[in-house]
Amino acid sequence: MHAGGRPLVTLVLPAFNEAGVLEANVEFVMDYLASLEHRYRFEVLLINDGSSDESGPIAERLRRRFDTLRLINHPLNFGLGQAFKTAFAVSRGDYVITFDVDLSYAPEHIGLLLETIVRERAKLVLASAYMPGGKVTNVPWRRHVLSRLGNRFLRFFARGGFSTLTCMVRAYDGPFVRRLFLRSTGMDIMPELVQKTMILNGRIVEVPAHLDWSRQLEAGPRRSSSMRVVRHIGSTLVSGFIFRPFVMLLLPGLLLFLFSLYVNAWVVYEFLRALPGAGGQMHLAALAVYSDHPQTLFIGTLSLVLSVQLIGMGAMSLQNARYFKDAYYMGSELRRQLERLGPVDSQSTIEPRAALEHAMPRASPIGSELRREFERALPDGSPSEDCR
Repeated sequence: MHAGGRPLVTLVLPAFNEAGVLEANVEFVMDYLASLEHRYRFEVLLINDGSSDESGPIAERLRRRFDTLRLINHPLNFGLGQAFKTAFAVSRGDYVITFDVDLSYAPEHIGLLLETIVRERAKLVLASAYMPGGKVTNVPWRRHVLSRLGNRFLRFFARGGFSTLTCMVRAYDGPFVRRLFLRSTGMDIMPELVQKTMILNGRIVEVPAHLDWSRQLEAGPRRSSSMRVVRHIGSTLVSGFIFRPFVMLLLPGLLLFLFSLYVNAWVVYEFLRALPGAGGQMHLAALAVYSDHPQTLFIGTLSLVLSVQLIGMGAMSLQNARYFKDAYYMGSELRRQLERLGPVDSQSTIEPRAALEHAMPRASPIGSELRREFERALPDGSPSEDCR
């Protein structure tokens, strides 16, 4: 893919109901990419994820204006994860950049991400507004608080100490990301990508970034955030569980076990106190304690049983997590070895048309329509230098 020493970069721009900012922001991005053409070649994948506003016609106009822009229209709103899986499947770049079309991160971050992934030889580079050197400007306080809390929650469960695991502004090694088997169709694809990169021992680097909502605020009522808060909170909790499921089970189990020890120790103490008054007969002492404190006995017994179950489930989840990591690693390695033996270009991991089955929603009744959109976006044969 290297022509004239310039690597090919795929820039992925997912869009859902972005009519208010789409045309101006894409033009701004294309102008910035032109300033990097002495170092990189670019293809831009604009994924219209079933927008119900005028994003579709605007995206079509942009496709006709820019030779390097390829448009894929999802017939329905499948979600951010499916938009990324679609883009990864048909991408051809040595590096893949995923970027937010609302430009909450300025286009200059593209150059920073590319410079970092080339220099560090990383498989994944994360842009983080929350690490030292990062900056946040004009973000609504509620969204800012939810984002920070969510990322701190994930940081606790994910190893590596990364400050931001939910931001879509990233750089990927192209062949590496095309080999990943991804299941998420929503925003939870962001932590899933980090998790599976970790499983495959891929190098991950984090760079400071500037999250700035000034452009979105200027857009006013023309644009509203597509973030579904409740669903995002739920997916964050699930992602934390997937990172380290045993922690979410083991820690509550241990705390509940300590509580049950305290309650049951108090019951034993009361039993020993009642024993002399019962003439040394243990059953009478137990009956007296039960008569005086029935709720305490119930709580002590129930908390002990639940704590043992949680600890046991935590141990099983730890074992299952290790099995999953081993199976995923071996499956990815097997796939890599088979691709080496098959008729696949040495610089490309997977042919775009062969990738359609991997990216297609399995149970979608409109899979044929989505397939036609894929086929429309795919180039006929090898791309010319002009399209790169």
